[in-house]
Amino acid sequence: MSTDRLAGEAASAPEEAEPHPAVPAEPGGTGTPAPGGPGDPATAGTEPDHTPDDHSGPGGAGASSGAGRSDAGAAAAARGGADDTEAPTAGTGGTHGGSADREPTPPGGHGTSGGPEAGQDSGGTQAPGPAEASTDAAPGAGAGASAAAGQGGPGGAGAPSGADRNDAGAAAAGQGGADATEAPTAGTGSHSPRDADGEQPPAGEADGPATEAGAHSGSGDREQAAAAPGDGAGGKGRRSAAAEALAAAVRAVESGERSAASFFNDAPARRPAAPTAPTAPAAPVRERPRAAAPAPAPAPVRPPSARPAPGPGGEIPGSGDVRQVLAAGGAPESLTGPVAETLGERAAEALREDPWQLLAVPGVRPDQADGFARALLGPACEPGDERRALALTGWLLERAALEGHTALESTTLRDALAKVSVPDPDEALRTAIAEGAVLVFQDALDAPPGARPQAADDEEAEQPVRVLLGLDRYALAEESLADALARMASTFVPPQDGGAPADGPGAPEWESAAAAAPTASAAELIRTVAAHGLVTHSGGEAARDEPAALVAAARALGLRAYAAAHSEDGRRRLAASLSEAPGAVPEAASAAITVAGLLADAEGPGRDEEGALALDLLAVLDAPQLDVETAAMLVESLPDGARLVLSGDPGVLWSAGPGRVFADLVAARRCPQVVSRTPDPGPIGELVSGIGIGELNQVEAPGKEVVIVPVRDAGEAVHRTVQLVADSVPRAIGIPAEQTQVITPGHGGAAGTRALNAALKTRLNPGPGQFGGFDPGDRVAYTPAPGRTVPGTVVSADAEGLRLDCAGSPVVVPPTEVGELVRHGWALTAHQAAGARWPAAVVVLPGDATAGLTRAWIHTAFSRGERHLSVVHGAEGALPRAVAEIPFKERTTRLRALLRAQVPAGPTG
Repeated sequence: MSTDRLAGEAASAPEEAEPHPAVPAEPGGTGTPAPGGPGDPATAGTEPDHTPDDHSGPGGAGASSGAGRSDAGAAAAARGGADDTEAPTAGTGGTHGGSADREPTPPGGHGTSGGPEAGQDSGGTQAPGPAEASTDAAPGAGAGASAAAGQGGPGGAGAPSGADRNDAGAAAAGQGGADATEAPTAGTGSHSPRDADGEQPPAGEADGPATEAGAHSGSGDREQAAAAPGDGAGGKGRRSAAAEALAAAVRAVESGERSAASFFNDAPARRPAAPTAPTAPAAPVRERPRAAAPAPAPAPVRPPSARPAPGPGGEIPGSGDVRQVLAAGGAPESLTGPVAETLGERAAEALREDPWQLLAVPGVRPDQADGFARALLGPACEPGDERRALALTGWLLERAALEGHTALESTTLRDALAKVSVPDPDEALRTAIAEGAVLVFQDALDAPPGARPQAADDEEAEQPVRVLLGLDRYALAEESLADALARMASTFVPPQDGGAPADGPGAPEWESAAAAAPTASAAELIRTVAAHGLVTHSGGEAARDEPAALVAAARALGLRAYAAAHSEDGRRRLAASLSEAPGAVPEAASAAITVAGLLADAEGPGRDEEGALALDLLAVLDAPQLDVETAAMLVESLPDGARLVLSGDPGVLWSAGPGRVFADLVAARRCPQVVSRTPDPGPIGELVSGIGIGELNQVEAPGKEVVIVPVRDAGEAVHRTVQLVADSVPRAIGIPAEQTQVITPGHGGAAGTRALNAALKTRLNPGPGQFGGFDPGDRVAYTPAPGRTVPGTVVSADAEGLRLDCAGSPVVVPPTEVGELVRHGWALTAHQAAGARWPAAVVVLPGDATAGLTRAWIHTAFSRGERHLSVVHGAEGALPRAVAEIPFKERTTRLRALLRAQVPAGPTG
């Protein structure tokens, strides 16, 4: 590994200016406005990407911005002093926190510099909130925090920015001390989770509630509380008898007076699932035995419906009434469309009855909803209003989902409610449970190390459980996925030794295919899949050839076999592996598809008359990128008796959306697991393999395959990065600039994607940005859906929209969606780059965002280069520390416990 051999001759970049001190505001307090006010051209921008942070824990409750899914957090200018010492050759550090791929930014471009993928800017334009009409901040309104309702003037409801297309930040502000920023004044946007890439806590709440992380075993039982009758409108009303009973149940479970199971014997039936979602069991049980006869495959879960169709004049029905209500509450008119889309045709009536329903609109923060409620309700607006508590509880759980959690510990949610000025968090939780706004689950806990095992005849002993709270959307998805995985394992009939069954090859044919496999690991995978319906496969980049060999062998045996990748680049590489597999039939490459294309029925075999995918075997590569909802849709679409292989590198970042499907399935140990013994070749492969086991080794790179470029500050990091891409790598390595990808931890910051893309455009494709900031020839990142980034190039633009070339496929992005879905793409975050590879990668690690750096982020970023890796390093010892001590940031999920309860233990390989 060489140090600074490619860019060593470059002139030193000017040192970065001293950063402004950042002081987060306490809830209800007043903070100093962050530099770059609303609409500041230096900070405002569109961040359409969707990638979660590197598995961050839920951030503290705070201000949220960005319409639905916008990048959060503008860069803190020139954070961190210069690094005077050269970094170790193998060590690179963290970077600016811009929320990497799913973090909404504050509508005015306010952001924080933090860990990888934290602090992205919000897309779209900042609409002034009610408090922004005057130059004076509303008295008593907490800046960047949720002010208590009824105290002070209204804090404006800012218009959501980046409508439903944002990046979510990685590290919560205040974690590691690198993410604190000056809080914006009331009425200005602030960070909020509206994207799949992780969550950065909004300004004003430096310490987000830490969640207990880890995969959990146990029964996974849940109970939904009966809804208490009420008028639905208002205030601190009296709770019903059902609410009181459930409140007592929760207190008894948490105090240990009674077991959780004892309260669930007479639980009411669960609320019915949506028509497209599978129905959950009628009542929770501690252990659910497998059914004697498998049920037919449930109908696949469909994604949410599209936006409501506009009426005459292009407006959504009911928009006129919504506009009037918003004006009465001092909210900006620009919220009209998002409110009508979110709350439906009766949105105006709903807001009059419950002003805090404004929190359901993506990008609206608690302090803004409080200001809106104060303007509508006047003296009747109180901090302890039950409507406020219900809305904030749902909002906090949605934030947690954007950070990857499918449920939260009750204590974590209670602490978060306290931070948004809910006077009695315990009462708020009891009310939310009684009203059915949240669901209650119990998961059995593993015995602590060294604990005495429970005696087999000790029936009175109670297994310790934890109480989780969650939203039904993610609960149904996780339970549906567990049911579908159990179905895959239970409905499969292995081939017999006596010969081929009528509907497929027999054991001798599978053994012949295994004998012809190119490697021992591929042969092991073929033999395992022959005998089981559900299998996991782990390995690095070279191991991707093994699922390809399996699919090629299965197709040669006459099975309808397909392999699905996360990205189009992954699909192309998979097609090449299928074509080169031993015994591959001529059309083998057609078996390579993408997960998105398969679910959209745009690629693959199509569906049979029952709606199931018409296939016999499916291998899903890049399985760690599957979130729980996508995985549920995919597995539920498979027919009974089919084989499913989930394959991926366990060391890379998890999915953009909630859940950690692949990790939970592996941890549950309820299906065979094949671990590849095929190493990744070359110096890059050696370096990445060591990172995967927590070792940052110095590797020999005689051909300059790995180069470390030390820098002192973010300004120099940008300078050296541009030099590497435009000059040094093409000249010394022979890889042109268009085949080199820059990867950095976040969008915000002085060395985030925005700053790097601006510098790279100036050098590689200068132009006026005539098409909404883009010129023909610009490299872009197109985000057609949360968590998916498609690299492309701008071709032209016309009245229909911006025309892109995405890997040979023409794409037209309507003018109204360009700001949400397209951004420059010379520099990406690690979450955006996951699932794709380039001939060369330049990883930028400035020293002011090391708090959120993890082994998974480093593993993902360093493994994106095929032939060359340059590391622009300004983080000193943060890199080796992260590799050795911080594998990933945990997520609270239930899939592992559900699988252990439903699927009997068996061989895991």
